[in-house]
Order: sequence, then structure tokens, then C-alpha cells
Amino acid sequence: MPIEFPAVIAAVLYLAAAGVLARPLLLHREPSSGWLTHGLASAAVLLHAWVLASKHHGGVDLHFFAALSLVGACIAGLCLLVNLARPVTTLGLIVFPLAAALLLVDAFFAPPTQPLPFDWQIKLHVVFAMLAYSVLSVAALLAMLLAAQERALRHRQFGGIGTALPPLILTEALMFQLIAAGFVLLTLTLLSGILFVDNLFAQHLIHKTVLSIAAWVVFGALLLGRWLYGWRGRRAVRMTLAGMLLLLLAFFGSRFVLELVLKRVP
Repeated sequence: MPIEFPAVIAAVLYLAAAGVLARPLLLHREPSSGWLTHGLASAAVLLHAWVLASKHHGGVDLHFFAALSLVGACIAGLCLLVNLARPVTTLGLIVFPLAAALLLVDAFFAPPTQPLPFDWQIKLHVVFAMLAYSVLSVAALLAMLLAAQERALRHRQFGGIGTALPPLILTEALMFQLIAAGFVLLTLTLLSGILFVDNLFAQHLIHKTVLSIAAWVVFGALLLGRWLYGWRGRRAVRMTLAGMLLLLLAFFGSRFVLELVLKRVP
């Protein structure tokens, strides 16, 4: 079976799940994140994972478009887990269409690539990195939703996004829980990189490492400020988005320049 067909099916399932979430909001009703949404999204994530494994021969392909698709699947799966613990309907409205788009780009438009042969130590480093990136990505999405929620409350706009999010305090608490988990994973990523990566300069990793450390400092400072001084609100949103931007530049910015601008594909 051509890989494009299951990729399209997975994208349709993602969009169907987002559509089920969006319908109550469009009709100004209370949002619902019941079994239908979870069933559609779960099937989409599983099929997305199968497409990645089939297209990239069961290996971990970290080339630009393959890595984007892998992160999309990880974030979509994490979004499902978050919604099981604490329903945040708007996350799915953003994450599921994004995962569908990244999957389709990798399936239809990405140049053919091969997974690089990694030792188990590097694979462990990659797992930590992908988990950290996915968890902090969801935290950054929550930060944007938190900013929109605060703005809606200031302007007394109680419909729309306000009905799709839990109370402000709970949204903020969930964001900080994800930041704390992502910070631990990012710490493990940096430690495993220091232990297992032989030559940062030869592997074009020095700028990635510097940006990742800068992001680690930002998230660490935010967590420390939250613990000592109770930082929240706009300061927390700005620092979360700044840290996520540094991580985005660390991995995908460097990959974009190396592969699409300089045409240095390993």
C-alpha cells in the first residue's frame, strides 16, 4: 500500500477530531471532549506513528520534515493524555490540524531520506529531546491560550475561548506542571548530550547546544521565580514563549538552515 493513502486517512481523522471539538464552540454551546473525539484522535495518532515507522523503515529519522512529523505525532499524543487528566478542548483545535499538516508535508512533499544509524545512547538522547520538546510545546500552547483567556476576561468576553478552557487558575497550574516536567526532560536531554555526543563542532551541534542551554536557563528561571516569588500571568507567558522560541531555533532552525538553505543533508 502506498504510504500516502494511510497518511491521508490519518490527516482526515485528525481533522474530524478537531471538527467534533469545534462544532459546539461554533454553535455557542458547552464544549465536549467525549469518546468520539478521543477515538478519532487516538486512531489518527496510531496511524500517524505507523506511517512514520513505514516511511522511515522503523528508524528514527531526524531530517527536517521527518522530525517535524514525529514531533507532530508526539504533541498530538500528549494532547490526548493531557485532556484525559484535565480537558482543554482548545488544545485539540490547534494541535490536531497542525499534526495533520506536518504529516501530509512529510508524506507528499519531503525529499526521500534515510534514518541515520544511531547507538542506543544517542537514541536515548533523542527520546529525551523529543519528549522535552513535545511537553514544552504543549506548555507554550497553554501559555498562548492563557494570554487569550486573560484578555477575554479583561474585556468581559465570556463566550468563545472562555467556554473551551478550564478556569484560569487551573489552566495556569497545568501550564506550570508541564513546564516542570519539560524542564526535567530537557535537563536529561542536555546531560545525555554531554555524555554521549563526541564532537559538537564536527556534528554542527554547537549552536543547537547553546540555544538549548539558553532555553533551559529561561525555563529554570521561570520555575524558580514561580517558587520563590509566585510569578504568573504575563511574565510567565512571555518567559514560556521565549524559552520555546529558543528550543524551536535550536532544533528546527538549525535543521532548516543546514538542510534547506545549505543543502547539507547527512
